[in-house]
Amino acid sequence: QVQLVESGGGLVQAGGSLRLACAASGRRLSERTIGWFRQAPGKERELVAAVQWSYGDTRYADSVKGRFTISREIAKNTVYLQMNSLKPEDTAVYSCAARFSRAAYDTWGRGTQVTVSS
Repeated sequence: QVQLVESGGGLVQAGGSLRLACAASGRRLSERTIGWFRQAPGKERELVAAVQWSYGDTRYADSVKGRFTISREIAKNTVYLQMNSLKPEDTAVYSCAARFSRAAYDTWGRGTQVTVSS
C-alpha cells in the first residue's frame, strides 16, 4: 500500500524556520488523514498537526499553533509542515503517518531529525 518518506529536517537556530515534506507513493491518499508526529528523548510521542487529505481540514497541538502550518500538494502526493519561530523545545525526530477514518495511524515514515539550537 502507501509508503511515506520524510525530508527537510536539519539544524537551525532558535527563531528560524524549516519546511518538512512527507512524500507518499503506492496508493492514493483521498480517504486518509495524514499526521505529523514528533518525539524527543525522554518524552512521549505527540501529534503535532494533521490534515484530512480530501477535505483539507487541519488540527494542531496547542504548543505549535500560530507557528506551524500543515498543508498538502495533491498533484505531488505530498504533505508539508512549515515550521516557523522554532524553539529549542521543538527539537525532536519528526515522522509522518497515515490513517483511515476512525482508525489508528498504521502507516509510518522513518522520520527526520529537527534540531533547534538556543
